[in-house]
Amino acid sequence: MAAFPSAARALVPPAWAALREHPEGPVTLRLAEHEPDEAVAALVRRDVDVAVVHSYSLLPRDVPTSCDQRRLLDDPVLLALPPALAAARGLVPNEGVALAEFAGEPWLVPRPEESCHEMIQRACGAAGFVPETVAEATDFAVLTALVAAGAGVALVPRLALPEGGAPVSLHPLSRPVTRKVFALTGPGAGRRPDIGRALDALAAAARTASS
Repeated sequence: MAAFPSAARALVPPAWAALREHPEGPVTLRLAEHEPDEAVAALVRRDVDVAVVHSYSLLPRDVPTSCDQRRLLDDPVLLALPPALAAARGLVPNEGVALAEFAGEPWLVPRPEESCHEMIQRACGAAGFVPETVAEATDFAVLTALVAAGAGVALVPRLALPEGGAPVSLHPLSRPVTRKVFALTGPGAGRRPDIGRALDALAAAARTASS
């Protein structure tokens, strides 16, 4: 199985545990953490049986038409604010916001080679501004820690939020952006009992993560 980092952290461990204790017999897993493009390439090469990938509503992803898809969850993208900034603007956690209201803030973003970076550029562009970037990082845990320190604001998919991470104020967007998370397999591969069980376990983990 190949999975992008936040899915590898949030979805694969509970699926792994469920498959180890599966009533129809354990399923042995091997995991490779890959960004979506790498995961799709590994699936096409048949290096993996399952690729867990994502696609943003603002940034559709091309996948081979021969692949079977199983949708796992719709992951909302949230605006993470330093608590002091949220308080200064009279915002309470989970209160909706318009992205354009934060055009003048410093922005913390993923690195340019990642699709998450392009998602932020498109979301801000649709809101009528180009974000002033003051930090780039590959890990959303780094970005949220910087938000908590007051360095700036960031857009973060909910699944990518670190458990027990630094305190930030999270806000849904008035013009929602979502990240579709789905599992890809080769044509008909899901009929294999072991792969079918793995897909069911991922789906169960996704239901828990989105509840």
